[in-house]
Formats: sequence, structure tokens, C-alpha cells
Amino acid sequence: MIDNNNKSSLHNGWNMRIIVIYFSNGLKRIFRKNSGRIISLLYLTACLIFWKYRYLIWKPEGLFLNLKMFIISALILVIISSVTFVTIFLIGMPFGASSISNNLHRIGFVNSVGEAPLLLSKSIDKNNSKIITLEFKTFGIPLSEWADNQDRIESALNIHIDEIYEGKNCRSVIVKCVDGENRLSDYIEWSENLLSDENFEIVLGEGYSGRVSVNISKIPHMLIGGSTGSGKSVLLKLVLMQCVKKGAKIYIADFKGGVDFPPIWHTKCSLLTDEKTLHKVLVSITDELQSRKQILRTAGVANIDEYNRNAKKKLYRIVFACDEIAEVLDKTGLSKQQKDEILKIESELSIIARQGRAFGIHLVLATQRPDAAILNGQIRNNIDTRICGRADNVLSQIILDNTDASDKIAKSSQGRFLINSGKIFQAYWFDENIL
Repeated sequence: MIDNNNKSSLHNGWNMRIIVIYFSNGLKRIFRKNSGRIISLLYLTACLIFWKYRYLIWKPEGLFLNLKMFIISALILVIISSVTFVTIFLIGMPFGASSISNNLHRIGFVNSVGEAPLLLSKSIDKNNSKIITLEFKTFGIPLSEWADNQDRIESALNIHIDEIYEGKNCRSVIVKCVDGENRLSDYIEWSENLLSDENFEIVLGEGYSGRVSVNISKIPHMLIGGSTGSGKSVLLKLVLMQCVKKGAKIYIADFKGGVDFPPIWHTKCSLLTDEKTLHKVLVSITDELQSRKQILRTAGVANIDEYNRNAKKKLYRIVFACDEIAEVLDKTGLSKQQKDEILKIESELSIIARQGRAFGIHLVLATQRPDAAILNGQIRNNIDTRICGRADNVLSQIILDNTDASDKIAKSSQGRFLINSGKIFQAYWFDENIL
């Protein structure tokens, strides 16, 4: 425990640490670039000249000549030292740093002795002038507390936070944000020029700092959650539409008979409308996975991308999707035989979840059911991309492992989502009748 005397001692030393931090920060900024070194050399030269000719500028005469010369020299030393120190300090202190620290103090975002995080740098992104990058010295406040207090920090600093992550060491935190006056549009229409040229990068929507996307060649599986009317189904179809355009083979489980998918989807994708067909297709997919293992092993490559770079006959990606996975995997009220059939389906999905990435086989699953028992651990734990729209605490916890979707997305929002990286975005809307 830290008693009051120790707190007072630590707090009293805080101002001195701030001075040292900003002074050393200023030195680093000055000498980081050649221009800073040249200006420093010119400044030092000017100081030496000023010192050399100090008695010509202030001509000491009369009585006490030596004393007057000493006073002039001392004053000039003090002036040069003070100007140098203050200039370096100001260069090292980002604009608005004092106001930011004060605002964090006001909301009580401080460590155990009352020290607020200190702004070390503030920069504008070269590629997107809306994005501001703030680097803080944490003074012992862990990254988890920054995430837990994101809403309060946004309100205190009048910003929208896009990302919070650890800096160059565990004592610094980077906050990527935009000005609080910037707002996300409630409606953004998809256009063909948004389709990414990068290999299986799927574009999802617009966040505060720009386009939000996920590359399923690197992060292979996706889980989308959201209550009725949240836009979950539209986002799922947006993802699948891009997969179709990139040449993937798409299987969609829809036990409503495919009525939720307009006729054009039936020509571009394979709709699976009953358990037997679904199980048969999943077995064929896992058989293909085993076959691809042998193909890649023979070719001496680690994944489908390496294989396709040199292969004459390229392997296509396979995507299995389901708009409501609870309809497929829910065992409530089923007979033992029916439960066994569901367990077989679950087993095949588990294989794809665990092994699919290297072989170009992906899961894109969606649900609005707040039931943690629907997805077993092997499937859920191997899905790294989690996206949640408007939801209650339970569904948000299931999808994101926290209640942020419930806290940060308005109950009236449509098409607004939170990805598990912490980014909020507005999903693109597209006409699903024109695939």
C-alpha cells in the first residue's frame, strides 16, 4: 500500500518528471532530422558570436568595471540557457498536451497517486488527414484500463477512438483517433470500385479513420452477430458477394428454403436447405481439405497462396456460410438420432475451423441468437474475426467476449458494427439483386 506521505512525494516529483520527459523528447526531435541538426549548429554559432561580442553590445564603463562585466556575462548566460531550455522543452511538448492531461485528470483517469497519462507526441496521418495519432506515457495505467475507459476518454478529449494499442514498450500507449466533430454516415452505398485488388481482402465498411476490411487469406473465418434489423444479413451478403467476385465457390446453409436469397444467388452459389444435403456437402469439403493437404505437401508449399503463384491449375477458395447458425446446430427438443446428425455436422465444421486457413477453406457464420451453447469451443475459438452489430449484453459477450456492442451501438442503428479489433464501422449497403 502507498500511504499519503508516499503519494505526496511521488506527486511532487511528477512535475519534475514532466519537465525531464519533454526536454529529452525535444532533444530527440531536434536531432532526429538533419534539418534539426543544422538549425542547432546555426543556433550554437549565433550564441557563441553573441557571447564573444557581448561587451561590444553592452559596453561596461566607469566604476566597478569588473563587477559590471561579471553581471553582463552572468545575465547573458542565464538568457541563453533559459531560451535554449524553454525552446527545447516546447519542441518536446506536443500542442495541447497540458489541456489533454487536465481533461484526463477531470474524469479521474489517473494512476494510484493521481498522475494522468502524459501526451508524448501528436501527429497527422500522411495518407488520411482525418486520422490523429496520439502517443501517451501511461505512468503505470495498463492497456486494459484504456480500453475499459474508452468512452470516457473520447468524451473528455472530444475524439472518436479508432484503435488503442501498446506503443514501443509497455509504458506507452498509442491512440488512433479522429476529431469528435467527425461522424459516421448512417448510409454508405457500395460501388464496384470499392472491391479490393488485394488477394481476398474483403471490404466491410467505413470507420472513423477510413475503410475497414479483413483479409480472409490471413484471418480465414468470420462470425457476425446482431439482433433483428441490425443489418447482420446484409453484411453477410456483402462479404459473400465479394467472395463470388473473387472466384470463390460458395455454399450457403439456409433451412428456410433459400427464400432469404434472391434468385441470382441460387445461380452464383449452392444453397443447402436440409440437414442431409448439408452434411453431405460438408463431408465433401473436408475431403477436399484432405486432398489439398496432399497437393500442397507434394508441391512443397505451406498454403494455397504459395501453391497458386506457380500452379497452372489454381485451387479455388471455398466458403461455407450460414445466416443463422443456430438453426443448423440447435439440438433443443431433438431426438437422439437427430442430435447425432447435428453432431456430425458440427464435427465437419470443427475440422474446417481448425485446418481450413492454409487450404483456402473458410467459414462465414452469422447469428442473432444469444445462446453460448450453439457454437462449440473448437469452432468458436478458431474464428478470429468477430463482428457484432446492435445487440444486447448477452449476444455481444458471445460474439466479442465483451459487452461493447451493446454499450457503443445505438439501439436504433442499422448497418453499424463493432469488430473485435475495437473499430466501429458503418457497413456498405448494396443491391443484393445485382450480384
